[in-house]
Amino acid sequence: MKALIISWLTAMLLMLSGLAQANLTIEITRGSDRATPVAVVPFAGGDGFPEDVAQVIHDNLERSGYFDPLPRRQMLDRPSDSGEVRYGNWRSLDVRYLLVGRASREGNGYRLRFELMDVSGERRMLGEVVTADQNELRGAAHYISDQIFEAITGIRGAFATRIAYVTAQGVGDNMQFTLFVADADGRNSQQVLSSQEPILSPAWSPDGRRLAYVSFETERPAIYIQDLASGQRVRATSFQGINGAPAWSPDGRRLAMSLSKDGQPEIYVMDIASRSFDRITNSSGIDTEPDWAPDGRSLVFTSDRSGGPQLYRHDFANGQQQRLTFTGNYNARGRFSPDGEAIFLIHRSSNGYQVARQDLDSGRLVTLSDSRRDESPSVSPNGTMVIFATQQGNSGILSAVTADGRASFRLPSASGDVREPAWSPFLN
Repeated sequence: MKALIISWLTAMLLMLSGLAQANLTIEITRGSDRATPVAVVPFAGGDGFPEDVAQVIHDNLERSGYFDPLPRRQMLDRPSDSGEVRYGNWRSLDVRYLLVGRASREGNGYRLRFELMDVSGERRMLGEVVTADQNELRGAAHYISDQIFEAITGIRGAFATRIAYVTAQGVGDNMQFTLFVADADGRNSQQVLSSQEPILSPAWSPDGRRLAYVSFETERPAIYIQDLASGQRVRATSFQGINGAPAWSPDGRRLAMSLSKDGQPEIYVMDIASRSFDRITNSSGIDTEPDWAPDGRSLVFTSDRSGGPQLYRHDFANGQQQRLTFTGNYNARGRFSPDGEAIFLIHRSSNGYQVARQDLDSGRLVTLSDSRRDESPSVSPNGTMVIFATQQGNSGILSAVTADGRASFRLPSASGDVREPAWSPFLN
């Protein structure tokens, strides 16, 4: 039996001040026409549990865009282990993969046994027993979802990761801004910081233990680094003018940022230990929104040096800077894919501001979202999805789209605007 080791992040979140206040709810807006049919059978023995583990797994797989889970009402039977599976029943329903399991109480926690079946091959692909504390059923469901996703697709699952985001409530002088961290599905939100002044640009450290962000709490922008486990934070920069857009280097030792301390906003890199700065750009335009390549050898940033916002790449080896985007007159907020082969960005077309993907080798740009006022894209650590802020009616919400644009979902909040999403790295 393999026990689910609850990550340090869960314990850390329980230490943060405040209860969950800004849970987001999933609304599937577009399904993929290439989604694989699967079935997640309700776990036997799970009646009365605080979470429906099978339903959480079902929802995770559905919103990934890779899978089309069978509704429970269409199931012909409900096996709980591989020996009970009647493969003909599931083939008649066009199900390719089947998850069965059993749940039971174990001391103060829970024991979950699951098996993944290949229906066409009539074989067991995966099987495991997971134990979880009483408050960790959702975490266990995310873990199981990750195992299923990787077993079928060969891609590491990202359901057990986290997202950071900022909410804004109130009007005028009564505005309240709050930085939250939540599960990737928007649940289990925990407050990190609350202020009457704006909070912008949260960015995860590569180990997932810290957040860098911009706060206006001293009435001018400053960049802070906050340890999530202890809540302790330090002010990294507070120069006159702009202090914005922090981005961690892949080794976690440096922060790229946009500073106007020497005049125009330029890209700088700060060594976190020594607090020393290297100026990266020197142009007559505005340079901002840096993001590191996965190998740490270059970074992409937004600059209007050519007359409008476009993406440029800085090579640390030779100091040269190359323009990357040429489609349209507005391309901004570039974010590397985890494999370094593409950049996700905000592209302006005749339909408005939308999330797009540009292949770095070919330069081909493809629009992914179908909304009109998108901003702040952030890529999942496995590269399969992009989360971003957009507008729904008069409210700011979060939305997500698959990297191929075939599926999407929204994560609206019950109250207030939601902005500035940032997807965490893998946490285990």
